[in-house]
Amino acid sequence: MRNILLATAALSLMAVPAMAQTVSNPQWYGTGGYTHLDAGRTDLGAITGRVGARLSPNFAVEGEGSVGVRDDDFNVAGANVKVEHQYDAAVYGVGVLPVSPNFELFGRLGYGTTKIKTSGAGVSAEGDGESFNYGLGGNYYLDAQNGIRADWTRRDFRDNGGEADTYGVSYVRRF
Repeated sequence: MRNILLATAALSLMAVPAMAQTVSNPQWYGTGGYTHLDAGRTDLGAITGRVGARLSPNFAVEGEGSVGVRDDDFNVAGANVKVEHQYDAAVYGVGVLPVSPNFELFGRLGYGTTKIKTSGAGVSAEGDGESFNYGLGGNYYLDAQNGIRADWTRRDFRDNGGEADTYGVSYVRRF
């Protein structure tokens, strides 16, 4: 066990100079697209934007923000209830696996907040929930700067707030 720990530490120390060199000149990117939020009984839609920095060939960080554009209505005990997605924001660490020069897979892990407004029968309420987020996706690059992204992310809300799945399609631009 001690030898495994020493070998891991040695490999990590060898990777630090390469990582430092890459971090000093990160590859920046931005995305813009549509995200569908499936929270079981409620389906919402949002316009999503991201800004990210590729810190090494296999690691990036990104910030994400969304604004709701598609609301949902459903009936509860004869009363119509409207659910509106106000906004959400999150930050992620992203592990990247290049498959070919134009295609890469990624996994991401992060933390976010989502604000929802509900109204029905003359009563309205707003609520926000913080969540641990994780997901998978892929980027296909059409050329050196432009690409298409598809992703799935699970939001596990804290304090028994349930969970939601998001499915997104975005345009990607590398700077």
